[in-house]
Amino acid sequence: MPMADTPKSGMPPGALPMLILRVLHSGALHGYAIAQKIHVLSSEVLAVEEGLLYPTLQKLLVKGWVTAEWGTSETGRKVRFYRLTADGRKQLKVELAGYDRITQAIQDVLRTA
Repeated sequence: MPMADTPKSGMPPGALPMLILRVLHSGALHGYAIAQKIHVLSSEVLAVEEGLLYPTLQKLLVKGWVTAEWGTSETGRKVRFYRLTADGRKQLKVELAGYDRITQAIQDVLRTA
């Protein structure tokens, strides 16, 4: 893939659902907090834009991998808190295994080419 095709956020295509599931593994968060946590945990390399975050969260809701309920944020705003479901935990394992397999394959090529 040419460098010009790489997303500006530095996010590899298809990685966002896995990252959201992983971040929610430790507890419920609202959308902005999910984006912030990914940004901070990636040493500020990955930026999650709202235009990508909320459609992805909606897809995860439809698939049953997360649930959402309304609550109040730490700043007093009404927000939706997203929580990982049992199916979401299973899917996270699938996503991580696939990621590990692809990463290993890339490393193999880089080491031996």
